This record gives sequence, structure tokens and C-alpha cells, in this order.
Amino acid sequence: MRVLVIGSGGREHALLLGLDRDPSVTELHAAPGNAGTATLARNHSVDAKSGDAVVALAREIGADLVVIGPEVPLVHGVADALRDAGIAVFGPSATAAQIEGSKAFAKDVMASAGVATARAESVTAIADVDAALDRFGPTWVVKDDGLAAGKGVVVTSDRDEARAHAVAVIEGGNPVLLESFLVGPEVSLFCLVDGETVVPLLPAQDHKRVGDGDEGPNTGGMGAYAPLPWLPDGMVDRIVDEVVAPVATEMVARGAGFSGLLYAGLAIGPDGPSVVEFNCRFGDPETQAVLDLLETPLGEVLGAVANGTLAELESLRWFEGSAVVVVLAAENYPGAPRTGDVISGHEADGVLHAGTAWNDAGDVISSGGRVLSVVGRGADLARARAQAYDRLDSVSLAGSHFRTDIGAAAQAGRISIPAG
Repeated sequence: MRVLVIGSGGREHALLLGLDRDPSVTELHAAPGNAGTATLARNHSVDAKSGDAVVALAREIGADLVVIGPEVPLVHGVADALRDAGIAVFGPSATAAQIEGSKAFAKDVMASAGVATARAESVTAIADVDAALDRFGPTWVVKDDGLAAGKGVVVTSDRDEARAHAVAVIEGGNPVLLESFLVGPEVSLFCLVDGETVVPLLPAQDHKRVGDGDEGPNTGGMGAYAPLPWLPDGMVDRIVDEVVAPVATEMVARGAGFSGLLYAGLAIGPDGPSVVEFNCRFGDPETQAVLDLLETPLGEVLGAVANGTLAELESLRWFEGSAVVVVLAAENYPGAPRTGDVISGHEADGVLHAGTAWNDAGDVISSGGRVLSVVGRGADLARARAQAYDRLDSVSLAGSHFRTDIGAAAQAGRISIPAG
């Protein structure tokens, strides 16, 4: 099976690593890829937002399956173009991808499906911001109602900060969504979805803020771990039954049936799960941790969704233990990152590339904000964390930074679900 993976981040490197372990996968391609994906696949230049360009590339290489990693091509309808061309694709239609592309759309779907989520209000005019802020707080959740690469959300108890972000979003041309703050630890649950068939993967937890102790601004994700030792037995089934399955059914009823990976970000409060957000694709960096633990051949899994046979897929098999991923970010990230610095140690075990490229001398250099992600696996969370940080010690990038506490609170038993 020839597989083409669209994207250039750590998520796509992780997908290619998983596919490389599948004996049924005979040839791997990435577009555009990065310096790390080139060690597993042939990289191709392509306009990932162009359905015509991706279809042409898929035909040129004879792809049996195309896997779309990022959200932007999905929202632009690249999966639709591939399906129209008769090419198997893992990724939802443009209409279904609005579950991530428009937070207002997602809220409407959840309301119709009876799914618990935060109270929300959309604001489109700067003149209306102050009155809307008065209806929320003392903790404000302010979201860009568009694609913002995981960085369009501000959660703050500072009204001035909340107002500034709301105004900036509207000035940038998008509506802003104000939400009530949800209490409880957050969970990321990836689910394979084919119409009304839902198959959950392992639950994970992301670390969004840039600094240790959850300090500083939100980022695209500074690390993650899976599974979650503090999550009660049966909670994954409850999330599927109360959240993901009803949403999948509602989308089918709307003529926007979902095919691909539906990511549910949730807060687990005293009354159970409430939705923080949905994504229409694998989340980064949780993907790196979750896929590292998947024993079932990945090509078989993704192909079952793309070909409409997910209901026939055998139960997924998982390796025992835990996985932890730590992100190495460039200087000044999540602001404008410093790029162009040579990276040493990037070829070590467990190191996945995200924002990397080559310079004229052929050295691997930084080319983005989140440069690398380093994965460790162990019999338990403590050993997985130790391996991840040991591996990270062998990597060097001038000015880079990372969090030292990925998974630490869970390891210390400091995460719990609030009582009702």
C-alpha cells in the first residue's frame, strides 16, 4: 500500500512512523514534509490547500491512501477533491471539518445533540465587547472563531487581557466567542469516526501553556502524555456515549457525516464530561504519545476509516505502559520564533521533527516555533517521563526552551476530578 501524508509537523512525522511499522505499507510519501519525514518518506512540494494539486500528486505517485494531517487543507475541501477523484482519503469533508473551522457551528451541533459544553456568546462588533464581557467572568474564556493553530484562545481572570484579545480577534476579521469557564482537568480523546461508528483511542492530556506550572500564554501544545492514570474506569465509554456518538449522529442527520479523526477536548467536572472544543484531525502533540502506544497496524486502522469499513475493524491493540512527549520550542515561541539555527542530536531515538528544514550546507535547522517533539515510553508514567527527558538531553538548539513538568502532576497524583 502506497500512502501519502499531507502536512509538515510532528503529528505527520508520528503518523509516518506508525505507518512505517505496518507491514502492509510498502511506500511512504509526505507533502510537504520536513527534515525528519525525509528519513521515512519521499518529500514532495505541494500546495496543501489545493485539492487539485493534492489530487495530481496522489495520482502521480499512485497513492492507495491519502492521510491529511492539518486542519487547513480539510477546511479547504482537499478531502472532498480526493474522494471526488476516487482516491481513498483519511479526513473529513469541508462541511464536516467546520466542527473545528467554526466554533459557532460546533456549538450549534452540540446544542442539537444535547451535549454538555460551556455557555457561549458570539460577538462580531467591538462596540458589543464590553457588555458581553459583563455577562461572563470572573474567569474569561475568549476564543477566535476561526482557525488559529491552537493559539487563538485566552483564558484569564484579567478583564483587560480578555478585552484586548476579543478586540484583536474582531479587528483580525473573525467573530469572537466568549465562553463560561469549565471546571475540572482536561482530557483529549481522539476517536476514529465513520458516520455513526465511533472507535476511541487512548485518552491523553495536553499541556497548552508555554511555561512550567501552566504559566504564560497558550501555545499549540508543549507536551502530552497518555494514558491518564487519574481518569476513572468507564470515563472513555461515557465520553463516547454522551459526547462523540451523539455529535457523530447529529452530523449524519445534517448531511455532514464525519469520516476521519474527531478530537474531543473535554473538561471532566463533577457532573461528568463537558466539551471545551472539537478538532477535525489528530491533535499535536497528543498524537505522538498516543500513536507510540498503538500496536494495531496504523495503515489498517486509517484505511478502515477511509474505505468505510471501520465497523468491521477488530478491537485496537495497545502496548502496555505510558508515553510522554516533550516539545522543544524555538526562542521567543509562541511569539515570532527565531529560526535558522542548526540542530544537533535530531537523529536520536524518539525525536520527531516539526519545524525543521535544511540550510545550504545540508545541516538540519529550525524553521518554526515548535521545532521537535521527543517521545519516551515506559512501564509507567515515571519511566516514560524519564526516558523522554533523557532523550531530550541529547538535543541542542540555541535559544530553545521546553517545559520540565510534562506529566509531572499526574505522576505525583495531583490531578483529580472535583467533587459535586
